[in-house]
Order: sequence, then structure tokens, then C-alpha cells
Amino acid sequence: MGIYLNPDSDRYERLCNSPIFVDKSLLIEYTNQIINTENNCICVSRPRRFGKSTDANMLVAYYSKGTNSKDLFNTLNISHCPSFLEHLNKHNVIHLNIQDFLSTTNSIDEMLFKITRMILKDLKFEFKDVITETEIIDAFNEVYAYTKNKFIFIIDEWDCIFREFKEDKTAQETYLDFLRSLLKDKNYIEMCYMTGILPIKKYGTHSALNMFDEISMTQPKPLANYMGFTEEEVSNLCRKHNVDYQKMKDWYDGYHMTDTISTFSPRSVVAAISKHDFSNYWTKTESFEALKIYIDLNFDGLKDNIIQMMAGKEVYIDTSSFENDMSTFGSKDDVLTLLIHLGYLGYNQKDQTCYIPNKEVMDSFFTSIKNSDWNATTKAIQNSRNLLDATFNMDETKVADYIEQAHLETSHIQYNDENALSYTIDLAYYAARDHYTVIRELPTGKGFADLAFIPKTDKPAILVELKWNQGVNTAITQIKEKKYPSVLEKYKGNLLLVGITYDKKTRKHICKIERL
Repeated sequence: MGIYLNPDSDRYERLCNSPIFVDKSLLIEYTNQIINTENNCICVSRPRRFGKSTDANMLVAYYSKGTNSKDLFNTLNISHCPSFLEHLNKHNVIHLNIQDFLSTTNSIDEMLFKITRMILKDLKFEFKDVITETEIIDAFNEVYAYTKNKFIFIIDEWDCIFREFKEDKTAQETYLDFLRSLLKDKNYIEMCYMTGILPIKKYGTHSALNMFDEISMTQPKPLANYMGFTEEEVSNLCRKHNVDYQKMKDWYDGYHMTDTISTFSPRSVVAAISKHDFSNYWTKTESFEALKIYIDLNFDGLKDNIIQMMAGKEVYIDTSSFENDMSTFGSKDDVLTLLIHLGYLGYNQKDQTCYIPNKEVMDSFFTSIKNSDWNATTKAIQNSRNLLDATFNMDETKVADYIEQAHLETSHIQYNDENALSYTIDLAYYAARDHYTVIRELPTGKGFADLAFIPKTDKPAILVELKWNQGVNTAITQIKEKKYPSVLEKYKGNLLLVGITYDKKTRKHICKIERL
């Protein structure tokens, strides 16, 4: 047992002993299937706080010859799989956390020298009668040639170079050359499991490490269940710890991996349960300033898309041109793709759209824009509580005024139909999300309500009908004619009908409110 060769299982054992624990051990069933195959290298990228290091430590604990972890895994789901005992503690494992090496050195060359020196030290201790070479690749080749021992490489934080040396292309290429030489087409490799935030760097359309199969936030299959906590897993945690599941979902869910799998931010879920408080835990690992840097980049359409997503819309995105680094941006789509990989946006692979996934991330966007040149948008959001109060008070003049301010302050979103108007309304009613589930185009008796606010508390239900270049009475009449209120029958007596119109010539908003 060494430091990097065949380490022990202590880190994963501590996790298993924790009061809040989710069993993700069936990931091992998948990795067992790719050992000693043509497709034995996999890179899994996902945001901070999403369990990357936890999974890496689990794989080390399971495969490493340097520990006996049978009792640890006997109680986990993997123990029921046919391949469980076949691979348990049967492999030579090299475990590297690249961030640890980078943090203790001053350059890429120095870091790679330290990695080489430390691995060689462990190899020479374990295979002292075999190794004569001082080059790491030659040493591995010697071990394989004379003993037929192979190795599983588990590499964590593989991409930290691209996050900390964003502009140093020479350093990046030196690092990629090292990994390619160490891992590609080598007989001593049984498997390589690599994890980080960014997918593998691309040059044009080609991967710099093309021997890897890639799993990411934009391409999560076949490991979609392991990209975060699933809804079933969080529901079980909430029952066990007596926590409100719906609030947990509102705050931390929303990362849609497939049509049927949606995941939560794991560390935020654990923090909310531990602290008995639903709050924004993003700041512990990702600064608001980092988000601000990217959303302030000057690309046509980027600001519009951010505002639309803050208003609840999903926007189309082409992720194919993103080069998987933090400095090469050719369009707004590249910036938005980076935000997906960082966890600031969710991604709908089927529709090729991105969106803000939950309340925690929405709060992060709001905090990030407060002290930037987004003052107009910030003011519209800050006014939203006043707008909500005016709606409750049925003050039609104030409601129209606040919506008009929101339109003027986000004027680069051009009105040309009711759909465009609805984004301004969504943003103007930002504060309503604390008390309501907001549904666009709620099905009704004879059509759709443009916006429906379904209360989570004792607030009145609200139906909003939007009209462009039409009379305000038309909006209210349409609500009644389409039997919108029938959808919200149980709120009768506490249901507000809100008609809002915009006159293109006068640029005026008019509001009419009735209670049913």
C-alpha cells in the first residue's frame, strides 16, 4: 500500500459513516464492464459540489489491492451484482488528484515532475526487483513486461490546469501531451476513470485525448443516474430526515439528464438537511464574481438570453462549437455551454435548450448582476415585491406602472406579440416565485392561460392574460370565456384575474384586475 499506488479506503469509509449518505455504488457495475476492453477510458465531467471526488474515492476503495473493503461494500447496492467479488480489491490502482499537485508546485513542468517522482517512488517500493528505469512510462512498461501487472488509473480534478492556466496554451498542451503519452494505447492500462468540471479539451472538432469516452452535463448517458442525486434518492432522504421535499426540489433540483431523470445538487441537499435551512449554498464553492465575468461578456444576444432565462424561458443553444476551456469563446453559445458545465445552467438535450434550473442558481444570477451594468434588470427584480403587493391590493394603476418600468428597463427585449410581453411579466413578477409555482400556458377549459400563479401558501391564485394592441377588457373577457377559472375551482373567492395590455403606438401598459 502506497500514497498513490493502492491507497486505502479511509476516505470513502468516512463518507459511508456520515448520517446523510446516498448509495451510488452501482456506478461500479458500469466500470466493471469496461475493464480490459477497447473502451476502457472514461472521462466524467460535472460541476463542483456534484460528487466527483466522492465517486473517485469509492472506486479507489473498491478496486485497490491496498485495502480490504468487503465489509464496507457488503451493505451497498453493488454487492448484489454478479461482478461484485470478481473485482473487489483485486486491482493495482493509481489515484491522482491533480489539484493537489498543482497547489504545491509553481509551474506545469514542476507539477509533472512531482507527479512522476511520487508515482515512481511507490512503484519502486512495490516492484523493487523489476524497475530500473527513471521515466514513468518506461517503469510501467517494465512492470507489465516482467510481471503482467496492469493498473487502474483514477484521476480526479483532471482539468484544473485549464481553470487556473486559462490563457497559457503552452502549459495546457504540455499537460495534455503528458496524459496522452501515459494513458493512450498502453498495455499496462486496465481502465482509466478521469473526472473534472470541464470535458476534455478540443482543438476544433477533435478531442485532445480521443481514447476517452466522455460523459458530461450535455451528454450524460449512460451515467445519467450518477450525475447528481436523483429525485428518488432525495425523496428518500427527505422522508428519513423529515424535510419538505417540494421545497428541496424548488431550491436544488432541475438538472434534466434525460426525459425521466432529473438530478439535484448533492452538496446543497446535504447542507440543507444538515443545517435545517433552505438557502443558497453555492457561495461556498463558486463565487458570484465568477458568474458575473461570463454573463458580462460582450456577445450579441447573450444579455437577452440571460434575461429571458431569468424570466423562466428556455433558450436554444448550439453546444458543438465549445472548445472545452474557459477562455476560447466565439459566440454566446460557447459562454452558455460553459455555464452548463459549471452548473449555472441546466440543459435539455432533446430540445437543445438551456435554462436556469432552480431557486439556488436563480439567486446566484441575481446576486451576480446586482453590482454590474445590469442595473435596469436588477431594478425590475427589486420592484417585483412592490408589484406583487399592488396585485394583491388590486391597484391596477400601480401594477401597470411597475410593468411599464420593467419593460423600459429591459427594453432590448422587443415586444412583437403576447409571447414577448410575457417575458417582461415573468421578470417583473420575480418575487412571486417565493409564494407561487409559475406556469406558462396553463391548460384550461377552452385554451391556455398565458401565466398562472398557483399558490404554495395562503396567497390568492392569479391568472394573467396578456394582449398586444388590444383592449384591456378583451383580456378579462377572454379569461372568462375560456373558462380559465375552472382549472382553479378550489381557489374560488381567492382568485385574481389580471388582464394586461400593451399599446404599441402609445407604449402604454393598461391593467384590469377582478376577483372571483
